[in-house]
Amino acid sequence: MCGIMAIYAYNHAASPVDIEAVVRVRDAMAHRGPDESGQWISADARVALGHRRLSIIDLSPGGSQPMRFDDAGLCITFNGQIYNYKELRRTLEQAGHVFRSQSDTEVLLHAYAQYGADVVDHLRGMYAFAIWDEHRRGLFLARDPFGIKPLYYSDDGQRITIASEVKALRIAVTKGQSPCPVGQVSFLLWGFVHEPYTLDRNIRAIPAGSTMWVDERGMQPAKPYWSQSDVLRQAQDISPSVDLRRDFAGPTREVLRHTLVDSLRHHFVSDVPVGLFLSGGRDSTTLLGLAAEEQLGELRALTLGFEEMRGTPADETALAAEVARMHSTRHHVQWTGAAEFESDHDRVLTAMDQPSVDGINVFGISKMAAKAGLKVAISGLGADELFAGYPSFRQIPKLVSALAPFRSAPAVGRAIRAVSAPILKHFTSPKYASLFEYGTTTEEAYFLRRGLFMPWELPAMLAPEIVKEGWEALAPRFLLRSQTEGLRDPRAAITSLELSVYMRNQLLRDSDWAGMAHSLEIRVPFVDHVLFKTLAPFLIGPTQFTKIDMANILRLPLPDHILHRPKTGFSVPVRDWLMKNQAAQERDSPRGLRGWAQIVLAHQLNDRVQRRPATR
Repeated sequence: MCGIMAIYAYNHAASPVDIEAVVRVRDAMAHRGPDESGQWISADARVALGHRRLSIIDLSPGGSQPMRFDDAGLCITFNGQIYNYKELRRTLEQAGHVFRSQSDTEVLLHAYAQYGADVVDHLRGMYAFAIWDEHRRGLFLARDPFGIKPLYYSDDGQRITIASEVKALRIAVTKGQSPCPVGQVSFLLWGFVHEPYTLDRNIRAIPAGSTMWVDERGMQPAKPYWSQSDVLRQAQDISPSVDLRRDFAGPTREVLRHTLVDSLRHHFVSDVPVGLFLSGGRDSTTLLGLAAEEQLGELRALTLGFEEMRGTPADETALAAEVARMHSTRHHVQWTGAAEFESDHDRVLTAMDQPSVDGINVFGISKMAAKAGLKVAISGLGADELFAGYPSFRQIPKLVSALAPFRSAPAVGRAIRAVSAPILKHFTSPKYASLFEYGTTTEEAYFLRRGLFMPWELPAMLAPEIVKEGWEALAPRFLLRSQTEGLRDPRAAITSLELSVYMRNQLLRDSDWAGMAHSLEIRVPFVDHVLFKTLAPFLIGPTQFTKIDMANILRLPLPDHILHRPKTGFSVPVRDWLMKNQAAQERDSPRGLRGWAQIVLAHQLNDRVQRRPATR
């Protein structure tokens, strides 16, 4: 994991690239790569690449970036890990390629020389990269299928600037920047900003699972090469007819175990020690068990405990310790609480590259991992999306079925909301007033389930013109329907929504900024496109793989009190911590998260305004 940036003055009217600007943007991401820095600028000063390195594969100078392949006229800056780089290297060597290092970066560079834009079809990993192609006089950009690694850009019509972080981009891009209504509306609706938008009007994310090309004509439209909904649509036509509840002990169990072990083995590729985030839940305990049974390496398990939960059913430290002992794994436990949150409050808000109502848990455990001297940690993120672990998989189909009669009478739903909202807001979240308005289709029920503020609440927090522009451009209904089109099975539709909306824009982004704040690479074996394609036919329908099935692949079974423990989530007592802060004294329990959202948004907007003058 690293920090990357690039500037390409593609229009001849643009001034040459300023190498000092390259260094400023690059070094604003020093936390992403504290081990080394580098930059490259073309002979005509029209293009430059910058890099901050976190050394994980090939720790020698042979892995330094930006990396050049002069024979092919290529130069790359790359963030992430290519897990199948050794297999890919052997294939390229058979094709005549000669390598000078042991790095995955050099393999990626040669793979582009061999396959061109189709290189993404040969990669397994998490990545975001920019390759300058001198022969074609253009810049090739790519982002991994699920969007694990971030990549942002700003194009002013003469030059394009690219970076791993929005805040780094602001250093180079000061003209024409203004708050983005879509970003503000998106954040208040969901607690995150839905890509490709940011809080800055002229800064966008390159879409997950897409490539982009920039040449003297400017930036070309993004080209999608992968999507989870495409995989699910194909899978529903080949979904196994076998009843997995009856036959799970047979071949299907081995399919699941083999697939998970294969992904985990790839995610353990590293030249530095690997840690594992361990809770008392099935996701991380299964990963620990598999790693131990397959002898993938010496693990260090990390568990973060919260003082406010100590000794309560929500305290997972004892369960995590029990599983660590089962597998003779070194286990580290650290306790945190309101005092540490107060101490880290400003640092957390500053570390957020985009606003989020979550991520504090990842920030805390990443801080713990860094203190333990780790650069890499394994996370169980993604298992709930794959194996229907969220309440949404149960609640949404029931809600849609129960409210089906109101689908053809939207005016009734709006009327019920108008009458009930003033009353309900005193007892619970105001969004429940919208049950009859937003509960009649899978997509809108999902919007209601994941919603933070409802659309009708926004005018009380944002100017009417901002709400109007933001809502119309975001088009939430169309956005959600685009992820479920052609998916007949409710579970498949919810899986697609959870992967493309919540996981991509919240969980993965939080893991990136919170881990990188401590120079920690967080790897997610459940978020792997090879694994997903293999398991997709088994994830559709009411009798398909579940979290219990996932955990039952272990040869040394989990104790029943862990295997059948109700889901609690990796929660953080933010609401209790906020109540100790004057800014939240008047907020009751249902509004705690909503109050935190307003604090975060205010900080982000103020930070954006305050940073601009200093960068001129």
